[in-house]
Amino acid sequence: MKKLIYNKIDKETVSKLKKVVFYGKIIVIYTHQEAERAVDYLLSQPILGFDTETRPSFEKGKQYKCALLQVATTTSCFLFRLNQLGMCPAVQRLLSDTKVTKVGLAWNNDILSLHQLGPFNQGTFIDLQDIVREIGIEDQSLVKIYANLFNERISKTDRLSNWERDVLKDSQKVYAAIDAWACIRIYQEVMRLKTTKDYELIVKIPEDNIVNDETNISETR
Repeated sequence: MKKLIYNKIDKETVSKLKKVVFYGKIIVIYTHQEAERAVDYLLSQPILGFDTETRPSFEKGKQYKCALLQVATTTSCFLFRLNQLGMCPAVQRLLSDTKVTKVGLAWNNDILSLHQLGPFNQGTFIDLQDIVREIGIEDQSLVKIYANLFNERISKTDRLSNWERDVLKDSQKVYAAIDAWACIRIYQEVMRLKTTKDYELIVKIPEDNIVNDETNISETR
């Protein structure tokens, strides 16, 4: 039986799904020495998932710089505390790499925030928003894309938490890890579906379009 995917999935459907659980190892990186070792390991992997977090501002005109870079493998996630590390040589080396498959979502926005910390040559990255369109998925958020492909819900409870805390809460670590790790899962599943064609796309027509169509029909009569 072919896998059913949808061009769009609604928030109500997502809210009823079971919550994603991350069972991998989470390693927090505080020092330049730790960063060098972590990057050596990460660049030995075949695929990496990327995401960033920034402390939210609740004051008009006030903005914070990118505080966290999370980089996942299929079984682990490294959390680089950029508010303490800055754009250190190891992170520059990682972001400049052109050999390892690296995936993120809306990654151009993350790149802009990372450049505010310091210069680096941008390596090769794959944006999931581009590749999911190739199998007909129109939604652009990580939560909806993941729910569509895996029937599980990524919790966003910690999204607006303080990412510059001296010590991150366990819930923050898990949240950050899942966002990067989910990028790998999505990429691998989309590549599998593209290769096997083992899916059926169900196109949902928005209700307002249906109303408009019915109105046009009645007017022509």
